[in-house]
Amino acid sequence: MNPISSSPSVPNPDLEIKDAQLIFNRVWKELEQDPGRESLLFPKELILLGGAPGSGKGTNTAFIREVRGISAPPIVISELLDSPDARKIKAGGGMVGDEEVLRLLLRELFKPQFRDSAVLDGFPRTTVQVECLKMFYDQMISLRREFSNTPKAHHFRQPIFHIMVLFVDEAESIDRQLKRGREALARNAEVVQSGVGKLEEERNTDFDPDLARNRYRTFKEKTYDALVSLKQIFHYHFINAQAPIEIVQQNIISELEYQSSLELDPRTYDTLRLIPLADEIVMQARQELVNRLDSYQIEHPLLLQSVVDFIQGKMMPIIKRYAVSGRTMINTEDTLFLNPVAIAILIDIFSERGFRASVDIHRQEIPERFDLTTGKIEMREKRVFRITILFAGSKIRRG
Repeated sequence: MNPISSSPSVPNPDLEIKDAQLIFNRVWKELEQDPGRESLLFPKELILLGGAPGSGKGTNTAFIREVRGISAPPIVISELLDSPDARKIKAGGGMVGDEEVLRLLLRELFKPQFRDSAVLDGFPRTTVQVECLKMFYDQMISLRREFSNTPKAHHFRQPIFHIMVLFVDEAESIDRQLKRGREALARNAEVVQSGVGKLEEERNTDFDPDLARNRYRTFKEKTYDALVSLKQIFHYHFINAQAPIEIVQQNIISELEYQSSLELDPRTYDTLRLIPLADEIVMQARQELVNRLDSYQIEHPLLLQSVVDFIQGKMMPIIKRYAVSGRTMINTEDTLFLNPVAIAILIDIFSERGFRASVDIHRQEIPERFDLTTGKIEMREKRVFRITILFAGSKIRRG
């Protein structure tokens, strides 16, 4: 397979045909001819990341890839469109033609490195591109059906499209664009002076408030509406990017939480659905823990208090001493734990306090009496309770 490179000349978007069906069919026909229909293996999961200029798409792309376990690099449309004519259009705050964008994108998407998942930055940005995206999704479904009863069926998986929009208002966008320009100038001056490092791109829109404002309004009037129009079709995530980065990234995590009923093939989901989710088990276990602790207070109040006293008086001083490691092992022969309920209480108390506790009972036969007449040795059983406590250790900074 030889990927098609960017066309030597990019058509003027104002003169380009705006018929989405015509554009998509032309590009798709090229793909069916080269590399061929059975080789059109696209990512199972596509995260289409859109956002206002300065909303943090670049900053959060690496974070999104980490959250979703995506090893492939992001596909950045502005980097794909790197021909001289495309650069000229972008420098003026405009956008390259839809057909060229679609052609380069689809050629990029069926590269093997994107077979599982891909983060796509900068698509769709226009109504035409939105319609092309819908037709692309339909074609992926069509391919899946076509090859469902063939040896290639496992290659054509149920596609999942996420539309993620990072949003900031106009004033914030302009401020961030101009700040980015100032920082780029400062870093580039340092690189030139020291001869160390790589020069950063200096965008015209990052130095001129009017161009920055025009770039934002282009996003708001075209790209934003295009993305919102997909809300009823694909998984849609709106992120307020004006919040502090920690809050923005926590919102991203919440939005991209795994939902098997939406992402698995229906047949696969039906096969697995009887196995409970880990979250459900944890929630149920927490409720049962609370009930057990309350029952100890009612049914075994003295025993509960004895275990609490033992933990506080004999265990916590040792645990605190080894807090850095996050692991403590304590041996005891205290007869308190001959009662198995006491062991259960100890484990539950530590669980409620955020520790992980386990108890191993080591039994050992100890000679207690020797009968000189018969030569018989009477033994007694010695029980050593080996208690292991695990918890989050201290994070020590090392120079």
